Amino acid sequence: MATVNEQLQSASIGHAVDLQHLSNAEVRKIMALLNRADEDLRARLLAAVERMGPNRFTVTYMNTVLESVRELNKQVYTQAGEAMKEAVDELAAYEIGYQQALFTATLPAQVLVAVPLARIDLAQVQKIASGRPFQGKLLGEWMADLEVGRAARIRDVIRIGMVSGQTTDQIVRGIMGIKSEGYADGLLNRSRNDIDAMVRTAISHTAQGARDAFYQANNDLISEVVWLSTLDGRTSAPCRLRDGLHYTTDTHEPVGHKVPWLAGPGRIHWRCRSSSTPVIKAWEELGLSKSDIPEGTRASMDGQVPESTSYGDWIKGQSAARQDQVLGPARGKLMREGGLSLDKFYNDQGRTLTLDQLRERDATAFSRAGL
Repeated sequence: MATVNEQLQSASIGHAVDLQHLSNAEVRKIMALLNRADEDLRARLLAAVERMGPNRFTVTYMNTVLESVRELNKQVYTQAGEAMKEAVDELAAYEIGYQQALFTATLPAQVLVAVPLARIDLAQVQKIASGRPFQGKLLGEWMADLEVGRAARIRDVIRIGMVSGQTTDQIVRGIMGIKSEGYADGLLNRSRNDIDAMVRTAISHTAQGARDAFYQANNDLISEVVWLSTLDGRTSAPCRLRDGLHYTTDTHEPVGHKVPWLAGPGRIHWRCRSSSTPVIKAWEELGLSKSDIPEGTRASMDGQVPESTSYGDWIKGQSAARQDQVLGPARGKLMREGGLSLDKFYNDQGRTLTLDQLRERDATAFSRAGL
């Protein structure tokens, strides 16, 4: 039977995977807001550049003509900011409930009677999400900066295009990109990448803030916190270094090593996917006696820390349905029946390979999996 700490570690890894799916959904939601404004933005850009013309172009006149473009840009980012604020508030509430439910379901009833779980104030965690910086700025500041940055880049492309004699279509195409290229060649794709990074980091920042608050409030149950990194082809060097390292629950001081916590898992760098898991104290440390809990319960509450489980090891131990949910049906089958390990799904830059690219690399695996 798995110990309490082994159960909590496995649940923490699975929950981190689910948070990545949530991040994907939130990115799609924000991107949809930007995409819906694209046609309107294109029309306003075309009209603005046409009004300027090569003979009337001055910076002052350009700023006047671009007013409608700036208004639309501000409107879109205001909507995106409101959507993000709603998302992190909902996540804060969910994460508190999740941790409460996880501890209630995992810890023996006798332990929870002796050391009841402390409840967390939702407003406290929401304040962490919106009122504590990540990557140096608050959520609202990041949204404002992204808006200003995109407006400035649009302005600069128009300036360059006008003085270099580009046509209206060429200038607008440089901003919007080409449809056949998936608009990846356009200036606005940079804005989409910035939004992607900000949304994913805000989600992980909020989730970790809720976990930290819950762990600290229940410090009488928890002895230490362990850093959990998603170990695969995309894992950053700082997260690989910290995977499995222990820290104090309250101040996050290193335990048995000298590697600093810094901003913590989920916040140490952009798009960080690391998480944390608690170490529950042994039953003796909680002041319980042999007469308080059965022998089997005492065994599950030994306080021992399981060996750090990599993401690849964890996914191998999941059900086929869970593997398919995380990896997709084809990749799940390639892992189970084709013999491909998790790292084979990425290139040496950590980018996910397409199924066609995977087939080119290892057609035999597809044959073994019947794909």
